Amino acid sequence: MHPAAVAAWQAAAPDAWADPARPYAAGRRARLLLDAARESLATSLGARADEVSFTSSGTAAVHSGLLGLARGRARVGHRVVASAVEHSAVLHAARRIDPAGPTLVGVDRAGRVDVEAFRTALQAPDTALAALQSANHEVGTCQPLEPVAQAARDRGVPLLVDAAATIGWGATPPHWDVLAASAHKWGGPPGVGVLAVRTGVRWRSPSPDDSRGPVPGFPAVAAAVAAAAALEAVLAEREATARRLSALVDRIRQAVPRLVPDVEVVGDPVDRLPHVVTFSCLYVDGEAVTTALDRAGFAVSSGSACVADALVPSHVLAAMGVLTHGNLRVSLPYDVTEADVDRFLAVLPELVARLRTDAGVVGL
Repeated sequence: MHPAAVAAWQAAAPDAWADPARPYAAGRRARLLLDAARESLATSLGARADEVSFTSSGTAAVHSGLLGLARGRARVGHRVVASAVEHSAVLHAARRIDPAGPTLVGVDRAGRVDVEAFRTALQAPDTALAALQSANHEVGTCQPLEPVAQAARDRGVPLLVDAAATIGWGATPPHWDVLAASAHKWGGPPGVGVLAVRTGVRWRSPSPDDSRGPVPGFPAVAAAVAAAAALEAVLAEREATARRLSALVDRIRQAVPRLVPDVEVVGDPVDRLPHVVTFSCLYVDGEAVTTALDRAGFAVSSGSACVADALVPSHVLAAMGVLTHGNLRVSLPYDVTEADVDRFLAVLPELVARLRTDAGVVGL
C-alpha cells in the first residue's frame, strides 16, 4: 500500500469500527469519515459524491455495474457489446445477462479495439449496454474511449468503463455512464472497489433492496478512508511517476528482446499505461518462469492476468493474435527503482536459458 494509505488507515481505525448507519456518537464519527472518503474519491474521479459507492472489490463493482444496467434496461433487450479483451469480470457478468454471451468486438495486434466495428455492433436494436476498459490490464494498451463513448451516446446505449487499470496511473476517463475501479491498483488497500453511476442513468441495483443504498452491507470505513487518501497522493505525483516508470518500461521493452532470444513484446509501445509491460518467450512455460523469478525475488504474472491460477491461455493475447504461452506481465510499482530493473534484466536471460535447456530446447 502507498504510505498515505497506511497512515490514513491507522488514523481512522479508532473511529472506523462503528456502523455509520447508526445515530449514536461513534456511528456519526464513522459516517463523517465515510462521507469524507466518498467526497474525496468523487472529486478524483470527476463524479458527484452521491454517484459513488464502495464495494468489496473491483470485480464486485464491475458485476454490480453491468447487472444494474441490465436491470434498468431490461425492456430494451439483453445484448451486451464489449471488446474481446475485457477483464473476465466483464465477460462473466455479460454471460449472466445474456446466456448467448456478449457481442465481442475485435482488436488489433496492439490490443486496441476497432472503433468502427464497435459502432456497428451498437446498431443492433436489442443492445442494452456496452462495456469498454480504459486500458488493457494485461498489455497496458489504452483504448479509444472518446469515440466509442460518442458512438454509444449517439445510440442511447449506456457505457460501463472498467477503469481499474487506469485510475491513479493515467488520465481519469471523462466519458462514462458507469465506472468501476479497484483501490489496490492505485496503492490503496485490497478489498475496496469503487462503483460510480452517473445521475440519470437507468441503473437498478441487482442486490435485494437495502436501506444503506445501492450497495448493501456495512462498508469497511477505514479501508475506504485509506483508498481515498492513496488516490489523492498518487494523483498528486502521477505525472512525475508516469515519466519515471514509462522510461523504465521502455528500457525493459528494448532490452528483453536483445537479451533473450525468441521473445515477442506485446502491446502498444507508445499509447499505453506507464507501468505495464508484457512479453512472451518461445520454448518455455510461463508458469515456470514466474516460479523461478519468484525465487529470485520478483513477483510477476503469467497466463491471463485475471485467471492466472487457472493455467489457461490468456484470452486477451489470443484476441490480439500474439503468442499466448510463455508470457510474462511485469507491473512496476510506484516505488520501483532503476536498480530493481537492472537486477531483473540481469537475472532474466540466464533464468530463461536454464529453463529452455531443462526442457530440452538447444541451439538458441
